[in-house]
Amino acid sequence: MKILVDTNILISAILFLKSQVAQTLLYITEHHNMVLCDTNIYELREVIGCKKPEKLPDAEVLLAELSYELIPAAYHAEKFIRDAKDQPILNAAIIADVDIILTGDKDFLCLDMEHPQCVNVSEFRDMEELNNK
Repeated sequence: MKILVDTNILISAILFLKSQVAQTLLYITEHHNMVLCDTNIYELREVIGCKKPEKLPDAEVLLAELSYELIPAAYHAEKFIRDAKDQPILNAAIIADVDIILTGDKDFLCLDMEHPQCVNVSEFRDMEELNNK
């Protein structure tokens, strides 16, 4: 499965290394094809740099160590999302034909789409039957 991981998931994994979010991110890299949009990487560096600059080296290590496909942001809309800054990420996910967008962002989660499916970490863990392990 191709899974686009949203910025908020990456940030949570960096800030909370022993969390279910971090464990789920590692699981995805081992069992699925993880996808990141260049906009996600830019946002990650910007948010961590502003709010937790001491964690910026950890963010860079994470990006260097994880295995992922990097896709470019796309600026033409096929399906609209409420938050305009998320539009290029959604467009990129559609163009790259990802199966799942893993996110905590309500603007993604409230989309009524079958493909890609937008799910949070708990929903993904239920899908993969990880919550009982």
